[in-house]
Amino acid sequence: MSTYPPHTAAVLAVELHRLCGCLELLLQFDQKEQKSFLRPRKDYWDFLCTALWRQRGSTEPARFIRAQDKLKTPLAKGRAFIRFCLAHGQLAESLQLCLLSPEFTREWYGPRSPLVCPELREGLLDSLYALNGVAFDLDLQWPDLDEAWPMFSDLPFSGVSPS
Repeated sequence: MSTYPPHTAAVLAVELHRLCGCLELLLQFDQKEQKSFLRPRKDYWDFLCTALWRQRGSTEPARFIRAQDKLKTPLAKGRAFIRFCLAHGQLAESLQLCLLSPEFTREWYGPRSPLVCPELREGLLDSLYALNGVAFDLDLQWPDLDEAWPMFSDLPFSGVSPS
């Protein structure tokens, strides 16, 4: 349970909701269309999963997401990945691993994406590493990520606390 007063907890929940939404938009921005014959359009989850596999093989976040039966779409899996990585302080490292190959990143993202611009990518990763100092208490079993990001204020408090 939160140690914050209800008003503060609600503000933190809104900010956390915004953060997750912004991260998702960033990962979708100027993403090239990747199609597969038997699957629908690929999403940022497919990029993350493929890039991590190329760098490290199977990773803890990817294994966790694949084990979640309730996640039906790549979008839900991407959202679960962001939540898992925030909760475990692995978002910056995971994204940095995904971006180690500029050629591979350019296969998935167009020139306007911050992920292909070295200066913007560096600033993004620095900001994400700064988030490692924040403890995110997130429910990792949230079932409706296929529909939308959860409103954290609707949960029995999931939020952030300074560490």
